Formats: sequence, C-alpha cells, structure tokens
Amino acid sequence: MPKWGSYFAHEDGDGDEDEEREDGDAYPSEFRYGGRDSLIFLVDASKKMFKSMTDDDLSPFDIALQCIRSVYTSKIISSNQDLLSVVFFGTMESKSFDSFKHIYILHDLDTPGARRVLDLDKYREEKGRSYFSETIGHSTDFSLGEALWHCTNLFSNVKVKMSHKRIMLFTNEDHPHSNDSAKITQAITKAKDLRDTGIFLDLMHLEKEGGFDISLFYRDIVNTDNDEDLGVQFKASRKLDDLMRKVRAKESKKRSMCRIPLKLDDDLCLTVGVYNLIQKAIKPPPVKLYRESNEPIKTKTRTFNKETGSLLLPSDTKKAQTYGNRQIVLEKEETEQLKRFDDPSLVLIGFKPISLLKKHHFIRPAQFIYPEESLVSGSSTLFHALLIKCLERQVMAICRYTPRKNTPPRFVALVPQEEKLDDDNVQVKPPGFNLIFIPFADDIRNIDYPEIVRANDEQVDKMKEIVHKLRFKYRSDSFENPVLQQHFRNLEALALDLMEPEPIEDLTLPKTDMINNRLGSLSEEFKELVYPPGYNPGSKAVKRKPGDGNGQAGKKAKTEISISEAELRAYVKNGTLGKLTVPVLKESCRIYGLKGGKKQELVNALEDYFKKN
Repeated sequence: MPKWGSYFAHEDGDGDEDEEREDGDAYPSEFRYGGRDSLIFLVDASKKMFKSMTDDDLSPFDIALQCIRSVYTSKIISSNQDLLSVVFFGTMESKSFDSFKHIYILHDLDTPGARRVLDLDKYREEKGRSYFSETIGHSTDFSLGEALWHCTNLFSNVKVKMSHKRIMLFTNEDHPHSNDSAKITQAITKAKDLRDTGIFLDLMHLEKEGGFDISLFYRDIVNTDNDEDLGVQFKASRKLDDLMRKVRAKESKKRSMCRIPLKLDDDLCLTVGVYNLIQKAIKPPPVKLYRESNEPIKTKTRTFNKETGSLLLPSDTKKAQTYGNRQIVLEKEETEQLKRFDDPSLVLIGFKPISLLKKHHFIRPAQFIYPEESLVSGSSTLFHALLIKCLERQVMAICRYTPRKNTPPRFVALVPQEEKLDDDNVQVKPPGFNLIFIPFADDIRNIDYPEIVRANDEQVDKMKEIVHKLRFKYRSDSFENPVLQQHFRNLEALALDLMEPEPIEDLTLPKTDMINNRLGSLSEEFKELVYPPGYNPGSKAVKRKPGDGNGQAGKKAKTEISISEAELRAYVKNGTLGKLTVPVLKESCRIYGLKGGKKQELVNALEDYFKKN
C-alpha cells in the first residue's frame, strides 16, 4: 500500500497575528488556519562546512547562506508576516539567552527585512568566510541536542500565535558525535521532544568527501512516524539549485483550499482535501501608504442617504431588482439563498473511460484531491480502494463539484494518478485524483476553418530537417517570467539600498546565433521551396500611387465634406449636429466665416449662427 505522505504547495496570503485565515468551508465543521508560519535555519558552523567542494569555490557554508538569503528575499515580498531566524552551532563565540555554549544567534525569530539580508551578506564567499572565522570562530565541542533545545526555546519566547513551526538543519557532517554516546542520546531525546510538540525538523545535508551516510546518526534524529512529513532527503546536495529545490519543497505551505465530502452514495461518503499543485506567479498588489507617516492606509466604506445625508447601517439597506416597472425588494437572506446552489461537496455521478477526456476539454488549471482522515475515520482506506479500482479499469469519476457555499457547481472529472518514486525511493508524484474541470456544451464552439493549402512532400521533408535541427529538451520550469523577475530585482535593490538592480537574463528570447549555426543553409532552401522569388518578410509593403494600374481601380475616392444649408438647419433643429464628422463641421464653419477648433466648439458655433439667422 503506498504511503499517503506527499508535499502540496498552495499560495495564500498572510495576515496579522490576530487575524485568522479561512481557506474554505470545512466538513463537517468549519476549520481555520490562524497565526504565522515560523522557520529556524540551524546552520553547522564547524570548519568542515567552510571547505570548498565545487568548481566555483563555494563552500557548503556559502551554499547554505545563499539559500537562506533567497528565502529571506522571497519572504519579504510574498509573506512578510512569517517569522524567520538564523542560528549557528559549532561556533567559538556564544550568543544566546541561555547558558548553552558554542551556539550563536544571528537573528531572533522575527519578520524578515533588508537589514537581515545585509547581515547574511557579511559572511558570504571568501571574504565572508574569513570575517566569520575572525569574529565568531569555529569549535568542535558542541552539542546538537543543546542546539535543538535552544531552537525550542526560541519558539517558546515568541508571543504571537504560530501556526507552523519548522527547523531546517544545514550540515555536511554525517556523524557529529561519533565519540560521545551521551550527546547522541541527548540529541535523539530532544528530537523526539520536537516531534511531540509539533515542531518539524528537516535535514538539508550537503555533500562531503566520501559521501553522506544518513544511517550513521541523522536517521534517528529527523525520521518520524508520521508519513505526512518525513523530513529525510536521501541524496546530499552539491549545488545551490539542488539545495534550493529541497528548501522550497519544505518551506512552501501545505494547505488545502477546502475540505469537503466526496459523496459516493446517499449513505456513503468520505472527506477529501482540495489542493493547488501549481499557482500562477503574479505581481503583488500595490499597498497605499499615507504620505505623512508612510504607514499603510486602512480604508473604510460608509453609506449615506443622498437626500438627508444621514449614515445608513447595514440593516437600513436592501437590494432590489426592477421587473416590468415594478421594483422587487430582496432581504439579505434572500440574496444569499439565490447564490447558493448546494452545500460544499463532491457528488459522484458516474464513471467514464479516461480515453474520452481530450486535450481540448482543458479550460482551467487542474486541482488535486487527497483523503482527510482527521475529519472522517476510514477516508484513506476507502479513497485508496476507489483509486486502485479506477487505475485497474482506466476510468475516471464524473462528479458535481461545489467548493464553497456561494459558488456555482461545476462538472469535473477525477482522473486517477498512481504514486511514482525516483531512484532513491523518494516520492515524485503522490497517489490521488487530479480534478479536471469539464466544459459545458456551450463552452465548445465549432470553428469554420478556411481552405487549407497543403504542402507537397518535398516541402514537408525539408521542414522535418529543420525541426530535427532545432529540437531540444524543453522544460517549462527552465524559463522564468522576465517581467516578474525584473520587478522583484527592483524591489530587492530598493530594500537593500543598492545603486542598481541585479541584471536578469531573459530566457524567453530566441538564441539566434545558435539557431543560425544549427540550420546553416536549410532556412534558405526552405524559403526557395515555399515562397515566391524575391520574397522578403522583413521589408515594408510598397504603397501604390493613385492612378497606378488599369482603369479606375487605382484612383483614390475623395470624401465629400460639403453639405447644404437646408441639411445643416435640419441637423440643428433635431439636435443631431454632433453626428457630423469634424471635416464636415470645419468646412461648414469656413463657408459661414465661423471660428472653432474642437468638435464641440464647431457645433456650438453653427448652432448659435442658425438660431440667430
């Protein structure tokens, strides 16, 4: 039976500590996400972390700090209410609020800011490493158990409400206490205490000489009995991209959009969570600031009676709709009932072969559903049985989907997805159902295609050669949105007081030099086969002069702009003088010796003239 543990990413907004965030209507009772997410970066600062392992002279410590810096900058833009902290262990100097030695707090648990990013930059690369050795130093006489204990105290000292607590441990030492069994026991005990208090511990291990063996020490530290969040990455990170991929997977919020019942029958249902596996990246909305204090502006809307000017309460206002010259007044409860079609749910209608679902049925990004055992016991077992049968018979479940109370229902197809593991036995795709939105009949229109000019065999063969030359392995995640990247670079430069933003590379632009080298003369050969002689798509179209060609075809028609006095008087009498064009109005004003520039001035001048005469 596959493990039901996987990682889901869903972007949502963050509020203040007193603000509770509701992601949807829960079943059978409402649930809320309250508080802030908190994350502690626990970084090994021993000398082994400062030895370069890559060709670009980056040490594991440099890679860890670059990764932390990236998270800081992204949090400033997207989730500035989250709490972040950086703690070094294995240091000569000690900086903590308790009696633990060889632990150095660089940043307390607090919201990210530009000053913290600048603090991290002091210890990056070669100059930063020497500065770290001079100011903080290294030591091997440390205790990982005390470091974890200290992180627990950091969480305890925070006064605001926290919804998610996580520690990310960066190290390249697979057995830090090989000669001290007491410290091993202390670390294992403290790691168990973290799990009991709801604090997740993730190992972000970096590559070392001879390989990193998790089984020596860290398997007992980070492994959990909860399948939802194992925290173990079996392959060590050598490059920054590898480490960033792991950190992003852990740091992203794993929250469902809504939790609803999946009704298989009138008397049989289970509960599932609906997730967004992918979210479109957009620019953050602008924040209006008060000019005097530079504080965010809070807007309040009030309704007043336009006749008396008195303030109206919500109970004083009602909504109405006019039908046949009669005003139908609706109460607030009635307007809410008009929007409500059904309770939030997924109702099974039937099953269809997966082959009937076509690519042109795609109308919006798909979602993913996963069982919620915490709401209805036995949901995972029933969900797994349904998934196995749908995979065996290659069928999809057709359902009526109502995500929230005031949302109109949609028809969806639940397409089964089998669990996939990589070479290291790590889950790549979770088992579950992809929720595909099915279009209604009037969403699909018939298009009358024009007559198609078909290419001959010689042209087709030449184009095949061109396609073969330009073929490459395409990955959608290899191309970043240049507009968004430039926007974020500008914000970063503004926050860090940089002279100019960091330049970006527009990966969406075609590499013309490489394309020309690959094609050679193929493009010219194809153009000779398809286009007429002298064809140049880059040249501008030549305008023909009036009179060129045969007969009257080349003559340009002259627009008549004169109008009789009787017609003008009729326009003035009917008040439709404004329907005439500006050239006609100007010509009429010229005839009668009137002045005017804009259209309204011309109209007023003509009206005054004919009213007097």
